[in-house]
Amino acid sequence: MKRPWWSSRDWEPKVIKLPEADGTLTSYEPNASPRVFTPDDSPFAKRSPLATAHVLGDPLAANEPFGPPMGPPPPQPIDWEASMAYRRHLWAHGYTLAEALDTAHRGMGLDWPTSVELIRHSAAEARAVGGRMAVAITTDQLDPFSPASVKDVRLAYEQQLEVVEAAGATAIIMCSPQLAAATQDPADYAELYGALLRQCSKPAILHWITSVWDPRHTGYWGQMDVDSAYGALLAIVRDNIDKVDGVKVALLPAEQQVQMRRLLPEGVRFYTSDTDRYPELFAGDEQGFSDGLTPVFDPIAPLAAEALRALDRGDTAHGRQLLDSTVPLCAHLFEGPGRSTFFFKTGLVFLGWLGGHSAHTRMVWGEQSARSVPHLATAYRLADGLGLFADPALAEQRMKTYLATHGIAQ
Repeated sequence: MKRPWWSSRDWEPKVIKLPEADGTLTSYEPNASPRVFTPDDSPFAKRSPLATAHVLGDPLAANEPFGPPMGPPPPQPIDWEASMAYRRHLWAHGYTLAEALDTAHRGMGLDWPTSVELIRHSAAEARAVGGRMAVAITTDQLDPFSPASVKDVRLAYEQQLEVVEAAGATAIIMCSPQLAAATQDPADYAELYGALLRQCSKPAILHWITSVWDPRHTGYWGQMDVDSAYGALLAIVRDNIDKVDGVKVALLPAEQQVQMRRLLPEGVRFYTSDTDRYPELFAGDEQGFSDGLTPVFDPIAPLAAEALRALDRGDTAHGRQLLDSTVPLCAHLFEGPGRSTFFFKTGLVFLGWLGGHSAHTRMVWGEQSARSVPHLATAYRLADGLGLFADPALAEQRMKTYLATHGIAQ
């Protein structure tokens, strides 16, 4: 993207009046010394960071706020080039792209047919740049208001797995609300998951969102309490050990995640999506560490990559210092019920625009307006303070433009 005239080496930061949540304005002087990150697309030595990535809506499409448009959806609701550009940014820093999850609006604007388009676009980009990719499968092509049998669920999973296999990606097998409604028999879960894993050409990730976050998953794995359910999940892992890369369990306290991590068979990874205690989970302890399948990598990608590589080479102090510095930003972006509000994507897209990764902030369902002006202003200040904007002049000008359109004169 060509930089405008005001993005120059002679730029000097000028004070910005940023709105606060209490209605006041605070003077802020932008960071004139951004961090310099050297892209490194080589695999990480020990840790496996999977970065979920946001999508940009097509500004010429009928993406209506907070719900599907009336009538048939438009054929191109996504700005493919802008969305792929951010994925190339993540690959450039060594991440494996975790595609078609909630950060990409899966189930919140992207139905299964559109998700297939997204997967195929990302697969083509991955082949072009040598990027690694993992893709979520579930059963969201089934009618959520009609009962489904276990057989229906299996066929839906297999249809999605076929797309993932064609993309050459690792499968992330997510929970199926239809399966939870169809059976409470642990044997049904074991048979279905075993059948899916046997069809995977690469070891897969088993992704479990507990009923604490999604009540539709009550009784998942055929058990009502979390500990018994995790025991049933572990049995599936052990029975298919050569087909399981790792497991992800959310949302749980960090201490409970560590306990679960220690119960896994050797060689099976535990992926966290924690949005506030991820530094200690990534750093780990004498008994191991957690890997990441998480949206926190999206806004802090270069800095987090540097931190994880420091952890991989045993420089725990430096890795922790870098990761700890990002917690205020991530805590802010993900604030809300359960620390993971549905609207965290608004902040990710906004920061991507400020950072020059896209030319606009248009989102699927018009969600670019789902966060307040003070919230986004604080996100800018925190990200700028970390030196995350490679071009701070561009970020400053875009922030001032955004504020001006909301009546905040400078």
